[in-house]
Amino acid sequence: MAGTTPRGRAERRSPGELESEVLATLWATDRALTPAEIQAELGDGLAYNTVHTILRRLHDKSLVLRDADGRRGAYRPAKNAAQMTAEAMHQALDRGPDPIAALQQFVTGLSPEEESALRELLGEAEPEA
Repeated sequence: MAGTTPRGRAERRSPGELESEVLATLWATDRALTPAEIQAELGDGLAYNTVHTILRRLHDKSLVLRDADGRRGAYRPAKNAAQMTAEAMHQALDRGPDPIAALQQFVTGLSPEEESALRELLGEAEPEA
């Protein structure tokens, strides 16, 4: 979340940071939330209109769904966090000139736990220590 500068002014969030915070808020619950509920959860003096604008942008990107039944104007994520991350990874690989080299670089940066999980997902045995 954005903080304040030494002079007490609010710092601006980086592009996409507020969208990520709104999505994280939606992922943290199992029900649709209204802009007012998201605003209260995020705190930080955000204006209702700012939250509503972010939700409209996320809806336009098909990242959130607006509930038509039940509570008016409530939003929920279109995909879970893992699905969105996987899609972003696929898109990044598709954009690059050498997806195999990108995968090699990615794998070399994995933690031991992540490497173990990847090996398990690929059906490989743990390497001998």
